[in-house]
Amino acid sequence: MKGLWGGAAALGSASVAFGSMLWSQQKTKPEKAATGSNLADTSADSPYELKLVQILFRHGARTPLKSIPDVMEAQWVPTLLEPPPHTSIDYVVTDLQGGPRPPAPIEDSYRKNILSGGTFPGQLTTLGMQQLYELGKRLRGRYIEESDFLTSTFNPAEVYVRSTNIVRTIESAKCLVAGLFQQKQKAIVPILTSEAESEILYPNYHGCKMLKILCGHRWAESTTLPDIAADLQSIQSELGIAAHQKVDFILIRDDMVARETHGLPCPQVLDTWRDKVEQRAVDMMCHIFEPSKRESLQLSVGPLLHMLVDNIEEKLQGTSSEPSRKVFLYSAHDTTLIPCLLALGIFDMRWPPYAADLTVELHQNRKTNEAFVKVSYVGEDQLIGGCSAVYCPLEEFKRVLSTYSLSPEDYHSHCNRTIGPTEP
Repeated sequence: MKGLWGGAAALGSASVAFGSMLWSQQKTKPEKAATGSNLADTSADSPYELKLVQILFRHGARTPLKSIPDVMEAQWVPTLLEPPPHTSIDYVVTDLQGGPRPPAPIEDSYRKNILSGGTFPGQLTTLGMQQLYELGKRLRGRYIEESDFLTSTFNPAEVYVRSTNIVRTIESAKCLVAGLFQQKQKAIVPILTSEAESEILYPNYHGCKMLKILCGHRWAESTTLPDIAADLQSIQSELGIAAHQKVDFILIRDDMVARETHGLPCPQVLDTWRDKVEQRAVDMMCHIFEPSKRESLQLSVGPLLHMLVDNIEEKLQGTSSEPSRKVFLYSAHDTTLIPCLLALGIFDMRWPPYAADLTVELHQNRKTNEAFVKVSYVGEDQLIGGCSAVYCPLEEFKRVLSTYSLSPEDYHSHCNRTIGPTEP
């Protein structure tokens, strides 16, 4: 099992995708939960009627996935992981059909290691739980308090909750629901998860052979790019990391940000390297997910984008098995958000903060019944590349996504083909 999943877990969401990505173009500060206000009107006076909401969000602050080797380790003590009482709800984790929770090989691989202080890598902290609770409260303001779109008590007929099968995303989903409904529920909250091999809420390198080939090659290549390689050699030397240690800027960034976010000490050398670490981590990930390499993005998030469009079509056509459903919540990772943002043409070259949300709303014009899609990111409305306005006509939105969206059948066909000339 270690051969298949261990390396992925070491880089984090890394079977979850190759780690995290992005540089922030500003002096790095401890990563905080996303904030922002969506000023769009949801009132009855609006010419648009809100019909469906789909929210893809990153988990909250967590312990690092791996410590920087050969430097002073932070103390990740269990008290940093205590759940706030107000985030408690009654919930159950199941597979996608409502059966027992599937095996969780990525989580299992985390738990083969213990950080200094006694906790496991990649675990949601108290701070992270609070961040998702606050995101839930922000969503409550928009969809419950400012409108009557949702009822004020959790109802599984209205709200669907799905998470990657990793503890930090499951707990993040729980905390968001607690904030959204203020712990009020008329039923146990089901949090659905998928088998690891068929997960589509992150780029699935182990479930898609072609994606592993394409991105594995570009991952290895990224560390040899001249500027990245030179800077990596310099920072390793300044940090005193032995030459034989396998490190890269994504690993260094992950530990650095986790420490700073929780107020834990960092090696002093990183004070002068912070911006460069962020920049080089982004350089690596942009090389891996280069938008011009269409197939990499298709295989990373194509099935997820297809599912978002399917949910919209079912709502409009009245063919959903749950006609009362109004909200889909998807608890995922920064490495889910990044390729989605790239596909939508709204990637801002900043690392998605903890608890960042990408929200896709379906609206209908009250007079014409024409369908529109409005996308917001961390609470701010976005003009999608290829859309004529923020309220994007559905056909325009579908045309944008069609470049990268893949049906399940096409996804499996692409994943299982042999390497060809499509992409170097």
